[in-house]
Formats: sequence, structure tokens, C-alpha cells
Amino acid sequence: MNWSVFEGLLSGVNKYSTAFGRIWLSLVFIFRLLVYVVAAERVWSDDHKDFDCNTRQPGCTNVCYDHFFPVSHIRLWALQLILVTCPSLLVIMHVAYREAKAQQHRAARGESYRSRFPNPGKKRGGLWWTYLFSLIVKAGVDMVFLYIFYRFYRNYTLPRLVKCQLPPCPNVVDCFISRPTEKTIFTLFMVVTTCICIVLSVVEAAYLIGKRCRERLQASTGESHQDSHDCAEPASTAGQVFHGVGFKDPTASIPSASIPTTSIPVASVPAASIPTTSIPTTLPEQEKTPS
Repeated sequence: MNWSVFEGLLSGVNKYSTAFGRIWLSLVFIFRLLVYVVAAERVWSDDHKDFDCNTRQPGCTNVCYDHFFPVSHIRLWALQLILVTCPSLLVIMHVAYREAKAQQHRAARGESYRSRFPNPGKKRGGLWWTYLFSLIVKAGVDMVFLYIFYRFYRNYTLPRLVKCQLPPCPNVVDCFISRPTEKTIFTLFMVVTTCICIVLSVVEAAYLIGKRCRERLQASTGESHQDSHDCAEPASTAGQVFHGVGFKDPTASIPSASIPTTSIPVASVPAASIPTTSIPTTLPEQEKTPS
């Protein structure tokens, strides 16, 4: 395995992931991939060889082993790790596509070309949907493999003794599994780490959706405030009549007529020269006429 190529892929996935995505990547790399390569593969290396049945009948041991272990744990885990890491490569491929497209446009239009996405790794537009799709696929793959393991191995445990009566076995045969406790521990460990990875993927998807909804809500709130501000500006011009650009006021060219004002002098009369008449306050009694 070329570890330099694998390291480059991991660094690319880590670069374009969120905090939850980085935790998921560390969990997959350390607690699943390394455990699989270093320990689990050696534990299941002698699985078929040490599967013993108390019979000498040719073919009975192989038939019983195939019945109780239709697919080896190691091969299932290898297939699961391959499928669960492939969606992350979609994000890297999408970013690489953006960068290549921006370079083509820049070469065709010159340095004055301004890309639609200045930061190709920023989750906007189609990259946001690609990242969300990768999270859903990763969680779905892990859940499907959990179900497969549960169907093949009840309660994710391995018994010490299994009884087989399939042909060509002559009768009910007792078969013994090698190191069942150790295999059960490794199986439960991988199941727990898989469940944690599913939770991280679901939480990250909810975080992305919640963040996008919050941004849309803030944008719509800002637009509504701007619209209300624009509608409130012409309120002070109520009752005014607006004309076109070339309109001229007809009274603008008519000069205002000046009305001459004449001052009328008022003669001052001395108060002593104005005769005054005294009005009697008592009226004389009427003369009585003889009857």
C-alpha cells in the first residue's frame, strides 16, 4: 500500500472538512483502519484452519464453517472501510474540478477574470450538496453493514460451540471456534466505533443544514429591513406632484409685477382747536299741557 498517496488523500479530506468531519476522519483512521490492519487481521488469520468439528467425514467441516461464517469479518470490514471512505473523495474531486475550471477560464480570459468561487474549498453552491450527500452516504453505508453483521452474527457475538447437522455430516456435529472471546471483543469494538461514526455524520449533516437555514433567515431578514427602509423614504413627499425631467414651471418666466404703494399723509390737528359739545346728562322735564 502506498502510504504517501493515502496520506495525501487524508490531508485533502481533512482540509475541506468541518470540525465534526475531522473527528470522524481521526476515528476512522485510528480506531478502525489501524485496528483492522494491526490487530484484527491477525486474529482472524487462522479462522478456518482452527475451526474443529468432532467428525472425520470429508467436507463436513467446510460445510459447517460456510454455514456459520458466510462472510469473514475481515473481508466485511475491508469492504466497509473502502465504501465508507469513498464519499469523502467526491468532495476532493469536486474541489479539484472547481480549481481546474477556474484555471481554464483564467487562461482564456486573462488575469482580469474573477472566479465565481474565490475559495474553491468553501462549501457553497454544488460543493455544499456534494458534502451533504457524502455525509448521508457514509452514515447509510455504516448502518447497512451494522445490519449485515447483526444478521450473520446474532448480537455481534461468537459462541464457543456450534452444532451442525448439514449434509454430508452423518449426524449432529459439534464444532468449536478458535478464540471466540477475543473475536467478540474486536467485533464489539468495531461496532461501537461504527455507531460513533454514524452519530458524527448525522450531527455534521444537521450542523450544515442548520447553518444554511440560519444564513438564509438572516439574509431574508436583512432584505425585509432594507425594503421597509426604502418604503419609508418617500413618505415625507406626500401630497407633492412629480413631473418629468423636462418639465418647466410656467410661472418661472413671468416676472412678479411690482405694485406701487402711495403713502397718504395724515394731517395732525391740534387738540385745542377741535370744538367739544357738552351733552347734558339730565333731560328737561316735558312741559305739561293744560287739559
